[in-house]
Amino acid sequence: MQKLVIQGGRRLEGEIAVQGAKNSALPIAAAALLCDGESRLENCPKLSDVYAACRILTNLGCRCEMQENTVTVDAHGMHASEIPEQFMCEMRSSIIFLGAVLGRMGKCTLGYPGGCELGPRPINLHLQALQRMGVKIHEENGILHCTTPNGLHGARIHLQFPSVGATENILLAAVTAKGETTISNAAREPEIVDLAGYLRTCGACICGEGTGTIVVQGVKSLKGCTYRIMPDRIVAATWLAAAAATDGEICLRQVKSSDMASILDVFEEMNCRISAADNRIYLHAGKPLKAVRLMKTMPYPGFPTDAQAIMMAALCRACGTTLVEETIFENRFRHVDALVKMGADIQVAGRVAAIHGVRSLHGAAVEATDLRGGAAMLVAGLSASGETVIHDVFHIDRGYDSPEQVLQSIGAEIIRT
Repeated sequence: MQKLVIQGGRRLEGEIAVQGAKNSALPIAAAALLCDGESRLENCPKLSDVYAACRILTNLGCRCEMQENTVTVDAHGMHASEIPEQFMCEMRSSIIFLGAVLGRMGKCTLGYPGGCELGPRPINLHLQALQRMGVKIHEENGILHCTTPNGLHGARIHLQFPSVGATENILLAAVTAKGETTISNAAREPEIVDLAGYLRTCGACICGEGTGTIVVQGVKSLKGCTYRIMPDRIVAATWLAAAAATDGEICLRQVKSSDMASILDVFEEMNCRISAADNRIYLHAGKPLKAVRLMKTMPYPGFPTDAQAIMMAALCRACGTTLVEETIFENRFRHVDALVKMGADIQVAGRVAAIHGVRSLHGAAVEATDLRGGAAMLVAGLSASGETVIHDVFHIDRGYDSPEQVLQSIGAEIIRT
């Protein structure tokens, strides 16, 4: 098994180009199977989750190739509608293929998705919405058999929670369904806007993305296109947190600062100096870092749950006490034990954690518990004295493209073995 070995305590300083967004690349790759002709998806990060999506597309009969940071998908030869269970178990985002396959084939057979163990993430919102669009669902031995006896049709759908995955699945099913689909209480995340942007470039009729109400007029067919994936705002937050935690100074390129307002607000409250243009963010670490009164995760435009663990790692050495409230996933404090092992002072009660800033952290051998928890250990290890060894790096590789090389470029002493 691979591991990352960090000699901590080095000040990070330099400039980084931010990779493409995993949470945008995956639904757009699924959307490509709806199109006639070839789609070229530029700025795709080289991640295990992206490779898993390519394997699903290939298994369905699509031609899927990745060269450098461009994924090419040609769905002309698509002939299958079943996604084998081993592919579904590789990542939680595999469920987004359901809406796309139904839109293309009119049927889909698949198991329940896998991914990080962050607590229950039921797909009932996805299934209930698709049923309103004419999908018949039969479950047998944990396998979902979905059919559309009369084809997909538009519907008025209100989501009980603004689920990103459910919004994506409805969009993918609706773009070629008959009639109009309206999604109220839709997710507003920038990745939803990016998916809609790709679909519109392919010929879809969508309006309202980025707001609470999205309206889709179904069209007969979509055409492939060339599209550039948006920058990854959570990866950007990770590099900013690493610089803040090491008293560093960093400039991020190829980043969209307007998507990160809630994150940048936290850094400013931590006493970091932030300067943001449309595609650049500069951070100079505050001396000392200061605690944040309350950091509460919320659907966009609130503070993202994906950045919670990462920011917690940076706040371990901030002066004062920070309260963190996790409102999205119930098991998103699994990284706390590793941070405590490294010298952090954190108490957890239910969905609230209290971080009491300490003078310093020390290196330790830890195991990545999930994608963002692993990233938190990376940030903590960079700021800690001595050696930190992070095991189960495959979790981190699901969302970060060659993180050790990126960090080496700005002064970190880190190797993969």
